[in-house]
Order: sequence, then structure tokens, then C-alpha cells
Amino acid sequence: MKKHLLFFALSSMSLGAFAQSATFGVAAGLSSSSMRGDAVNNLQDLLDFSDGMISTSNRTGFYAGVNSNIPLGSGVSLQPGLYYTQKGYEMRGDFAIKGMEFLGANAKASLQNDYIDIPVLLKADLGGFNVFAGPQVSFLASSKLKTTASVLGISLLNKTMDAKDQFNSVDMGIVGGIGYEFKNGFNVSAVYNYGLSKVDANQNVAGYNSGFKVGVGINF
Repeated sequence: MKKHLLFFALSSMSLGAFAQSATFGVAAGLSSSSMRGDAVNNLQDLLDFSDGMISTSNRTGFYAGVNSNIPLGSGVSLQPGLYYTQKGYEMRGDFAIKGMEFLGANAKASLQNDYIDIPVLLKADLGGFNVFAGPQVSFLASSKLKTTASVLGISLLNKTMDAKDQFNSVDMGIVGGIGYEFKNGFNVSAVYNYGLSKVDANQNVAGYNSGFKVGVGINF
């Protein structure tokens, strides 16, 4: 992991030679994130639930940040960025709560992992329409696990806990997407993130971040 981070840092620093012709922009939008692999086991290990039929769904959040576009010639450019992104996923089901096994409970657990994403993308401009892809390193800013449960409209549980120590502080992945930029600099984009490193701090669970983002931005 240290070698990956060092390579990523050196690659980003080498962009300085092109900075004089760079343009800068801001972007924001919606994110829909989940986890691949043993995501259910990863979250269930943090909960005080047992013997339940469960299902998972994406967590809907937002992202926002800044980027730079560095021309390399012939419609190709490099686009490093810095974004705050909400990730995670949700789990729902009818659980037997420990200590209250005689009750059926409609429960929900929401894993709210927030990251600082730093992608370095290679972008091809095809006359306004563009495609891009590249590596991304993400740093875990916070991790909260919110759990709720109720029976017949009566709340049995409403709890939020800090789960940051359960997850790796650094996540590596690849990013790819498409977009369109208008002549005034306004642009729209759709991006997919595919995590490559396990999120579990103990490396015991094969859970990986994945997500989809759609947003708007403007380049100056």
C-alpha cells in the first residue's frame, strides 16, 4: 500500500511542469454508493442483531470538490481532482434483537463512510463530449453506523456509533466516466468508482467500495 501511495504522489507532483496552461473548475452532484463482496457480513459484524432476513441497498449522498484540467495535446488532458464524497450502504430486514428475541423488528442500519477522493484521470475531448479514466486514492474522513428498529410504529432502537476504527483509512480504486462540456465551461458528468482494496481494517472481509456519481460543474 505504501508503494502505491508513493507512486501516486510522485505522479501527481510531476504534473507541475504543465501547470501554466491548466484550467480549474468546481463540481458537485449526487452519489450512490455500496460495497461489493461480503458487504452484508462486514456490516452485520458491527451490529447487535441476530437471526434476521436482511437485504442491502445503496446509500444516496452527495459529492463536491475542485479539479484541474492540464492539456497534454491532441485533445488529451490530465485531470487531477480533490472531492469530498459520501459513501457507504444500507441494510434492512426483520431482526431478532439480542435481549428482545421474542419481538420481530423492522430494522435499518446505515453505514455512512465519508471520504476525501483524489483521482488523477486521463481525459479525451471529442468535440465537447469526453471520456476519462484513471486511478484514485481515497482517505477516510469519518465513519458512522446508524441503527434504528421499530415494532408497530414504536421505536425500539435509535443509535449512532463511530465505526472509523473498523475500516482502512486509505482506499485505492479506479475511476471511469463520460461527460459533456459546453463552450461556456459548464459541464455534466457520470462517473463510476471501482474499489480495489479491502475496506475492512483487519483485512478479514472481502468488502470493496463501489459507487456511481452524476453531477455538474464549471471550468474557469
